[in-house]
Amino acid sequence: MVSADMQTKEPASLCDLNEPLIDHSEGQHFLNETFKIIMEEVLRKGTDIKEKVCEWKEPEELALLLDLELRATGEPRHRLLQRVKDVAKYSIKTSHPRFFNQQYGGVDYHSLAGRFLTEALNTNLFTYEVAPVFVLMETEVLRGLRQLVGWTEGDGIFCPGGSTSNMYAMNLARYRLFPEVKSQGLWGLPQLTVFTSPESHYSVKKGAAYLGLGTDNVILVKVDDGGRMIPADLDEKIELAKSQGAVPFLVSCTSGTTVQGAFDPLDHIADVCQKHKLWMHVDAAWGGSVLFSKQHRHLMKGVDRANSVAWNPHKMLVAGLQCSVLLLQDTTNLLKQCHSANATYLFQQDKFYDVNLDIGDKSVQCSRKVDCLKLWLMWKAVGSDGLAERVDRAFIHIRYLVEQMKKREGFHILGEPEFVNVCFWYIPPSLRGKEGNADYQDRLAKVAPVIKERMMKQGTMMVGYQPLGNRVNFFRVIVFSPLVSQKDMDFFLNEIERLGNDL
Repeated sequence: MVSADMQTKEPASLCDLNEPLIDHSEGQHFLNETFKIIMEEVLRKGTDIKEKVCEWKEPEELALLLDLELRATGEPRHRLLQRVKDVAKYSIKTSHPRFFNQQYGGVDYHSLAGRFLTEALNTNLFTYEVAPVFVLMETEVLRGLRQLVGWTEGDGIFCPGGSTSNMYAMNLARYRLFPEVKSQGLWGLPQLTVFTSPESHYSVKKGAAYLGLGTDNVILVKVDDGGRMIPADLDEKIELAKSQGAVPFLVSCTSGTTVQGAFDPLDHIADVCQKHKLWMHVDAAWGGSVLFSKQHRHLMKGVDRANSVAWNPHKMLVAGLQCSVLLLQDTTNLLKQCHSANATYLFQQDKFYDVNLDIGDKSVQCSRKVDCLKLWLMWKAVGSDGLAERVDRAFIHIRYLVEQMKKREGFHILGEPEFVNVCFWYIPPSLRGKEGNADYQDRLAKVAPVIKERMMKQGTMMVGYQPLGNRVNFFRVIVFSPLVSQKDMDFFLNEIERLGNDL
């Protein structure tokens, strides 16, 4: 006999089961109120120079303010809306004109509308039957980007970030050389080597580790004073690796390095790759958008000779996170051959439409977010000319900023910028003229971290700093947001002086 406490609980009534579990009216009201908060706190205040870039709180205090605990019972609407306000208030305002911290920022309202629509539609981009609009849209956007590279044919895919794009390229290059790796694994492969510069993105080493190549097999090629790869040294290192029994298979060059914004000489590197029959990958996650500009696309001369290009429109074009593509010159369906698993519950071959439209097997993901709509809608709104104007304007701002720095005592630029990264030391009055002192470098290294802490706690602006090689901490200011004006450049310099003058 079943005891009373073991008996099955009575199910909900049939009447209850005939009603949806979610109250549409309540949900839509909450959504409307949330949008009001977004418009006010994020998009109005978050782009207003009179407002703070950040509202700094220590982790313990912030956790209490946000009431992060998850409970068994739900909370009423007014409390949830307060949580939404708190999230908006205490998050970094990356759209603010004085957010110079990262290679993303600003806001494009057409792109943002595309992001809202993407979230509302909640589509998985793997088959034409569930994502007909976006299969066609992604194809067209990739075609437009490939044309800017200089390819009339090719392939590509939207990836979850530039690091993934770089890893895809590495995997494709290995598969092209050793297709048996897909089925047999690594055991039968020779020692494979990758060549890149010490200023390339760390995802090259991460990719080598992730794919089982090993970080020791990432060979660093010398760079010049501006951070650009030296092709002659690349050639020498490839020859040396071959003489030691290794098999070089990939050169990963960079268009727009993370710190200095350097552009590797692609044409000359392509000559070396052609000589040794190596896959040439261009990590243009940061710098790729210069291809829109007639004035500045020369920085990527030779990119059309590459096998693959990584490009993040969420950076300089302000398409919004995340928007990253891998572009391929390949026309042999290498992406699908390398990554396909032929899952029959998704990719049936007897569908009533062209199954080539089922693009999901090109990806290592199954669930893949729609990232093309925000770029497509923005591109449709402003056109290629409008995007080119944004690129050109960023360069104008940088020239102005550098000119003003040179007029002020205490600003020391590491080198003339090639792109829209400006790297500099701020030397407070107490250190000026003391470059020969034994403790000068140690004292200079402490300046940037203190200024950064002060600006964060006061919320006035944000800019990053880092060491590089034997150079102690210096600032790297990134300027590209279409919301930025010359007044913001002047404010930036004044604020650095104000925050650091007493150090």
